[in-house]
Amino acid sequence: MKEDDLCYIPAWEMKEKIKTQEITAQELTEIFIERIGKINPIINAYCTTTFELARELAKKADDTIKKGEKIGLLHGIPTSIKDNVDVKGIRTTNGCKAYENYISPSDDIVVKRLKEAGVVILGKTNMPAFGYKGNTDNLIFGETKNPWHLERTCGGSTGGGAAATASGISPLTQGSDGGGSIRIPSSFCGLYGIKPTFGRIPHTSVKLEGIMGTFVQKGPLVRYVKDAALMLDAMVGADDIDRYSLPKPDYSFYNALKETPKKLKIGYAIDLGNLEIIHSEVEKSLIDAVKKFEDLNWSVEKSNINLLTPGKTLRGEVPVENYGLTWNIIWTYGIGYFVKPIVEKFGDNLDQGLVQLAQYGFQLTPEILYRAEIEREVIYDNVCKHFKEYDILITPTMACPAFELGVSSPSEIDGKKVSLGAWSPYTHPFNMTGHPAASIPCGWSTEGLPIGMQIIGKRFDEVTVLQVSKAFEEIAPWQDKKPNFD
Repeated sequence: MKEDDLCYIPAWEMKEKIKTQEITAQELTEIFIERIGKINPIINAYCTTTFELARELAKKADDTIKKGEKIGLLHGIPTSIKDNVDVKGIRTTNGCKAYENYISPSDDIVVKRLKEAGVVILGKTNMPAFGYKGNTDNLIFGETKNPWHLERTCGGSTGGGAAATASGISPLTQGSDGGGSIRIPSSFCGLYGIKPTFGRIPHTSVKLEGIMGTFVQKGPLVRYVKDAALMLDAMVGADDIDRYSLPKPDYSFYNALKETPKKLKIGYAIDLGNLEIIHSEVEKSLIDAVKKFEDLNWSVEKSNINLLTPGKTLRGEVPVENYGLTWNIIWTYGIGYFVKPIVEKFGDNLDQGLVQLAQYGFQLTPEILYRAEIEREVIYDNVCKHFKEYDILITPTMACPAFELGVSSPSEIDGKKVSLGAWSPYTHPFNMTGHPAASIPCGWSTEGLPIGMQIIGKRFDEVTVLQVSKAFEEIAPWQDKKPNFD
């Protein structure tokens, strides 16, 4: 097998090769380090490489095998970490000039668990400042490019990690998602990414981020569904650092993929209530994709889900007229509160988009925030109504394929003028509700850009989301496609 081809095989297969020493973790690490040297200057996925640490961890992984000791779930697998997650002794900038030279004094709980599982950390991946937007650029490291089209965005905020995994320079990527930051770049870069149920993975910064932090969940971006399940097995479980964190399940997500549900009722939706426009190629890809589930004898039908509520609701007489605005109010209020002292001290040296967002957040009153929190509960009710009738909800992940670099929101979709944010109406509702949601490639545009399908499950039911994802991966595999850098 050629070295470049080796970089694209499933992580679980890499683990087996390392276990038998068909290839050592140290040999595999050097292959990835060499490839990063070739590819990263083109796409700018890694903002900080950690090759010395990688070699240290790879040697430790090989020594464990030589001693006949128990190996970890992700033993010897090269992995990247998002640049808002602490790795001891390594720079963590959060994509912000204010933290440009900050060195993490300790490992984040997720990094600690990944190390215990045996990963080899290749480096930190690029992101926008504090993950505040859905594309990836910042004033320290610049912009990350989409491997499939170097003049298009890779998405965000886990854009660097997505670009790395799509390019074969990181088999596993650790990401985080507060409004779509795993699913957006997964869709734009042709990957599988899953945001688990809120609380599945301990979240160390929720105390600082407040209400906004209850949107955020860490999770994996990968090329193979089984690899995502392995990463979840390694990362999930309660920790006292996070009072929202859930106990570790008494089952393995990876082992659950040995089974496929015999009966499922799937409801799909093109519009959740706020749709302005959908690209014709995205809509066609989604419709063609959901029909494939009928081959498994699963029930597939259009859902009447609507997250907007014009009149009385279970939570009182508070209508939801724009669920995007509900999310935006809580998100920007949290951003404003969190970064206010940073803006006051470093304002001229910060991304002005972040500053403007924070300033908007400063102006929001407690009354506005409280109403948004009630609306959030109404949205949760409306999602739960769908799951009283269906096992799974399927939507597009994005309303369009990846748009041009240098803008945070496209001005046109499919040749039509659109408003700010029209490209992303599907992901953030499930950050507000906490339901598990994944994005999986379901088609390709005429320009050769990936198109993603979002698979949402009931709370605490990542297993069904993963099983549906694995079934679709088998029906419509995409991993034979690779970006061309020649």
